[in-house]
Amino acid sequence: MRRKKTLKELTIRDNFMFGAVMSDTNNCRRLLELILDFPIERVEVSKERSIVYRPEYKGVRLDVYAQDENNTHYNVEMQAVSDPAIQKRTRYYHSQIDMELLLSGTAYTELPDSYVIFICDFDPFGQKKYLYEVESFCKNAPEALAADGNHSIYLNTRGENREEVSQALVRFLEFVKADLDDSMKDYGDEFVRSLQKSVKAVKESREMEGRYMLFEELLREERAEGKEEGRAEGIIEVLLSILEDLGEISGELEGKIREETDPEIIKEWCRIAAKCESIPDFISQM
Repeated sequence: MRRKKTLKELTIRDNFMFGAVMSDTNNCRRLLELILDFPIERVEVSKERSIVYRPEYKGVRLDVYAQDENNTHYNVEMQAVSDPAIQKRTRYYHSQIDMELLLSGTAYTELPDSYVIFICDFDPFGQKKYLYEVESFCKNAPEALAADGNHSIYLNTRGENREEVSQALVRFLEFVKADLDDSMKDYGDEFVRSLQKSVKAVKESREMEGRYMLFEELLREERAEGKEEGRAEGIIEVLLSILEDLGEISGELEGKIREETDPEIIKEWCRIAAKCESIPDFISQM
């Protein structure tokens, strides 16, 4: 069985780290401008959807979801493992964006443009390009692009056509591809340096350490599809581990925690503990 990485062993290629770093609106905006090659005044990142978990979905969502000042929506995913169904996943993400907007009352004529972007550590089309752009077109009039507003982009860390893309994009993709040691070297690029600083800040954050531990536990329980009791026990151990960093856990507090059987309550305690500075602070917010 492959050993689970610690937070300090993650690089930006790991989904949790990518979501954490891109929850910073400036990082997200600059990445989108780099990929799309047009200016964006501001972006709003949906942090609840971009970094940890969404209980209403079966699985854990690891993407970055944002919108800009023109209401254009962006879904950015880090994809480290080759996925033969990646184009159909792209179709699914576009449909999810549209469905959410339609449920909120948006008319068909008002649906905004949406971009689904996959950053791949493999070549999804096998053409050795750093960037692939996919648009809808009319089959019997291929020169006419369909005006459906859906844009799909695939980045490839294994590209070879340096002369056809910006060097800044190449340096970013080299940073994504790098292993832990190489990810800390100087790439001669100001944006990559800012991402390296963000990665370092995430690794030094006790709150993010707690979130990562909970995140890994949620992944584990999803894969195991265990019973509710087993799920609660696993999350309790995560919570106690977080609290140990805050001070001595009394028998009374540990007993109260271990008596709780509702995973959702224990998850909420984990979120509280990750933000606290002491055991008394945690107890006051339980």
